[in-house]
Amino acid sequence: MSDSTVTQMNTRECKADGLMIRYADSEGRGDETVLLLNPWPESLFAWETIWSRLAQTARLVAIDLPGFGQSEGRAELLFPREMGGFLLRLIDEWGLGRPHLVGPDVGTGAVLFAASEDLGRFPIAVVGSGGASFPLEVAGTLKELIEAPDLAGFDGIDGRDIVAGALEGIERHILPDAVREDYLTSYAGNRFVESAAYVRSYPADLPVLAERLGDIRTPVQIVAGGHDGLVPPSNAEFLHARLPNSKLDILETGHFTWEDGADDYLELTRSWIEAHPTGAPGG
Repeated sequence: MSDSTVTQMNTRECKADGLMIRYADSEGRGDETVLLLNPWPESLFAWETIWSRLAQTARLVAIDLPGFGQSEGRAELLFPREMGGFLLRLIDEWGLGRPHLVGPDVGTGAVLFAASEDLGRFPIAVVGSGGASFPLEVAGTLKELIEAPDLAGFDGIDGRDIVAGALEGIERHILPDAVREDYLTSYAGNRFVESAAYVRSYPADLPVLAERLGDIRTPVQIVAGGHDGLVPPSNAEFLHARLPNSKLDILETGHFTWEDGADDYLELTRSWIEAHPTGAPGG
């Protein structure tokens, strides 16, 4: 894949909830809008794998969540529950109406909290590959980050180096150089450690989310990697067992389903959107 692919996602900045948020907009016309959230430690360019193809189905708006990618952050938003509230405010401020919401990885909790706060807002949601179960079931570096008494062990370590190591988990997809550099730059210096506050809030927020799952009306497509070494598929199974209207697909990938399983991820997302158009009852 050449670096020219990235040019299909021209980024801009706009205020939301008082913060400068980086975003890309396909500017397509039509009835459907899809809001895509960045995974961690990546950025909105994680969606370059499917951007041009999904843009044939709907208008796409991709954002870097506050404190992630290259969006301005605020410490009190680095909790899934608070991030869910931010999403609702951004959607209102930007006039996005009732968008389909795609948020894997760290977006999973935020998407589901948003869906639980405004039961009729989203025609569909696509989540997965993010810590969701209670008790929490995560592994590897993610487990260490969450359970460490503090992050003093990262003092003096450039976030670029941490992210470079994390990206080794991408198994098949070849990152364009420009995308890789965007990921590294987005978490350089202390930025990675600052953003880690979000996953460290999982033990407090996920029990609250677990109690709300049964109330969520939004049809939820759950996508997980069958050999995810950070977020085992048990998290996806936990959600599927508790969400009233959900579909679970486990891909033959590791953690980075949206990149290593891009074709399958695209098809699952597009099919879910087409099955639940904005104007349909319950959609």
